[in-house]
Amino acid sequence: MTSNATHNDHLPVYESLVRERGDVVAETREVAELAQHQAWQGLHGHVVAATSDFDPK
Repeated sequence: MTSNATHNDHLPVYESLVRERGDVVAETREVAELAQHQAWQGLHGHVVAATSDFDPK
């Protein structure tokens, strides 16, 4: 049995968790992309603003 990654599966457990807790995967991806961008800027001599919207709930 193989899974098809392009198949649009209905994932009710994941959907209910997203409704209850937010889309942690998407938020993590955004933070990782920002960190990667800031690291690139810092390594290439650009000034990186030290801002943080981190909110430990």
